[in-house]
Amino acid sequence: MKQTEPPSSNARFKCPLFLIGKDSRGNWVVQDEAGSCGGLFIDRAQALRFAMFENGNRPQAVIMVPDVFELGIGRTATTAGHSPATAAAAKERQVA
Repeated sequence: MKQTEPPSSNARFKCPLFLIGKDSRGNWVVQDEAGSCGGLFIDRAQALRFAMFENGNRPQAVIMVPDVFELGIGRTATTAGHSPATAAAAKERQVA
């Protein structure tokens, strides 16, 4: 039986919002909205698998970013040419 690592966040008690998109070099980027967890992936399926694992398998907490999305661990998630408010607006649309 294959063992996996536990999620890096305490996903059982909170449901972080994860953003997924492509960076300027064509890599798939995943980052939580707080900027504390994320990574680079070679394909969309792996990026989505990571986001779902980290958020406790909650598809409603995953948002696809249509713009260029650069990884920036330790800062609020942003998209190229947009402010951090973009992530908040996307979250509101997802909840509605």
